[in-house]
Amino acid sequence: MARKASQQLTEAELSLMNALWDKRQGSVGEIAEAVDADPPLAYTTVLTTLRILENKGYVRHTKQGRAFVYEPTIDRDQASSGAVRHLLKRFFNDSPELLVANLLKDEGLRHRDFEKLRKLLAEHKPEHR
Repeated sequence: MARKASQQLTEAELSLMNALWDKRQGSVGEIAEAVDADPPLAYTTVLTTLRILENKGYVRHTKQGRAFVYEPTIDRDQASSGAVRHLLKRFFNDSPELLVANLLKDEGLRHRDFEKLRKLLAEHKPEHR
C-alpha cells in the first residue's frame, strides 16, 4: 500500500522553496542554479520536485514562452508556522508548553537566546479570560 503524501516539506523541497522565496519566481533552470548543491541538481530532479510542490500547494506555474515559471503560493512565515504546528501535534501532544520546556532543557541554548525567549514570552503574554 502506498504511503500517504505528506504536506510537510522534505529537505529537498525546502531547498527549492528557499531558492524560490529568495528569487520570488524562476524557471526550472534558474531555480536549479540558485540551489547550492554539490553535485548540482539535475534539471529533471528540480522539475519533478517542483511538480510535487505544486501538488502540495506550495508553488504555481505560468507559461512564459516555452518555459514554465514557478512562484511560491505561500510565504516563508506561513510555511514555518505550518511546520511548527505539525511539530507540536506530532512530538509535543499539541502543547506549546512542552515545546518550550524542551527548548529550555536544550544544553545548546545560549544565554542570549534564553533572554530573547523570555522577552518574547513577556511581550506575548495572553490576558486571562
